[in-house]
Amino acid sequence: MAKIGLLSDAHGRGQITAKAAELLVAEGARRLIYLGDVGSPEVIDALLVKHPAKPEQMVPVNLVFGNVDWDVADLTRYANELGVQVDHPVGRMEFDDGSVMVYFHGDQSSAFDGPLHEQVRYLCHGHTHMVKDDRVGKTRIINPGALYRAGSYTVALLDTQTDQLTFFPIEKSC
Repeated sequence: MAKIGLLSDAHGRGQITAKAAELLVAEGARRLIYLGDVGSPEVIDALLVKHPAKPEQMVPVNLVFGNVDWDVADLTRYANELGVQVDHPVGRMEFDDGSVMVYFHGDQSSAFDGPLHEQVRYLCHGHTHMVKDDRVGKTRIINPGALYRAGSYTVALLDTQTDQLTFFPIEKSC
């Protein structure tokens, strides 16, 4: 895996999610990971972006749900019908070099303990609506920010080959 787009906390706002997902794919994301607080089927729809090199395919999407996602069963069914991979409550991705990314929403602080103890390479979460790029030991902790109820709306692009993380602002006008 090379570039992964990270999004979180749209709270039902499909239009701004579509704008953010399209930006991340235009910037090179070849997988999108949504970190919870979907809020509506429209947000799941908005995550579906055509792959630039293979227009007959969509960029793969993984998602977890958050504390405002009350109807997890129906949202999971809907996402699966669209080909979106639901990894709720915790997702785990292993890269070619053997390193690991763990992702979840972040509303349960105890969920951080296991991945930090394991020293995974990346630990990605949402929930706080605040951008974060910290390191604890060998683990890089990333929060892309939020697409709702934040001072500025942001998403992030992580290049796992170069370890480069770029945050992108998203206009609130949507």
